[in-house]
Amino acid sequence: MTANMYRVGDYVYFETSSTSPFQIRRIEELNKTASGNVEAKVMCFYRRRDLPSQLIQLADKHQCALDESNGSPILDFGRGDQLSPKQRHQMRHRELFLSRQVETLPATHIRGKCSVTLFNETEALSSYLNKDDMFFYCLVFDPTQKTLLADKGEIRVGSRYQCDVPAVLREGDGDDRDAADLETLVWTPEHGLSDRQIDQFLVVSRSVGTFARALDCSSSVKQPSLHMSAAAASRDITLFHAMDTLHRHGYELSGALCSLVPSSGPVLCRDEMEEWSASEANLFEEALDKYGKDFNDIRQDFLPWKTLKNLVEYYYMWKTTDRYVQQKRVKAVEAESKLKQVYIPN
Repeated sequence: MTANMYRVGDYVYFETSSTSPFQIRRIEELNKTASGNVEAKVMCFYRRRDLPSQLIQLADKHQCALDESNGSPILDFGRGDQLSPKQRHQMRHRELFLSRQVETLPATHIRGKCSVTLFNETEALSSYLNKDDMFFYCLVFDPTQKTLLADKGEIRVGSRYQCDVPAVLREGDGDDRDAADLETLVWTPEHGLSDRQIDQFLVVSRSVGTFARALDCSSSVKQPSLHMSAAAASRDITLFHAMDTLHRHGYELSGALCSLVPSSGPVLCRDEMEEWSASEANLFEEALDKYGKDFNDIRQDFLPWKTLKNLVEYYYMWKTTDRYVQQKRVKAVEAESKLKQVYIPN
């Protein structure tokens, strides 16, 4: 009974053709159709035989070394593990290639469970042969772009990533650090202004921001009402600019106030949420639904004119919107209505 029960997250065999080997898939969702049948939304894994010939050569370069004894490529992942010819052949058939391609198949085509794991360089290669229905992967195949990339993170340890902690200065020792390499102070509590004065300055800066949007044609289209303009002018970007202005003028209110309205007109501060158009926002939500928080792929396939900084900043602002909250509720309701498991008899 348990062996025939399939759940979301299981790696399974699918029979798509009576003349071809079983396909290996990971169950992402189980959905019941209007006709009462169960369909599985699955993530695809590909075998070596499914790859184009040029990518097989690339996989060999990435994962294989040359066997000097017979001149054929063998799988050793740079460690020179001693495998018999039969084991080498088996290893090739245990190797899979992950893809982000998703397809929907009838659950009745499931033919059993298997196990798929990311290749671990610290384990002996023979460990992948000791268990039946055990497979591994270390490369990601994109069937659309015809690319093959490593799916391996790295721990960023070393002089390139960690700073050198200097010794503690003893009393009387001189500080020989270069001031240009140190952090830049952007605010200090020792400014001599009261909280009320700071709050009044922030109110003025928001008022200037509202007036600046009234004068700006593009802002008038995006925020046609005074209420929307005032809300946009009250976002954090305006307050950060106001506090930075105060700091740059030595917390001298008259100079800081004058800098908010230079000769060119009132200062207008916009963040990513205000800069993006409605079509760009829709593209971002579509990309996020497809790729998750993989901002490199989102930028490459959906929003190439945006920088990674733009995408990350917009993402965290988007998470504060009512639209995000509504989508989260809808997805939660959908998740509750979806099947968690399905029984497929032999």
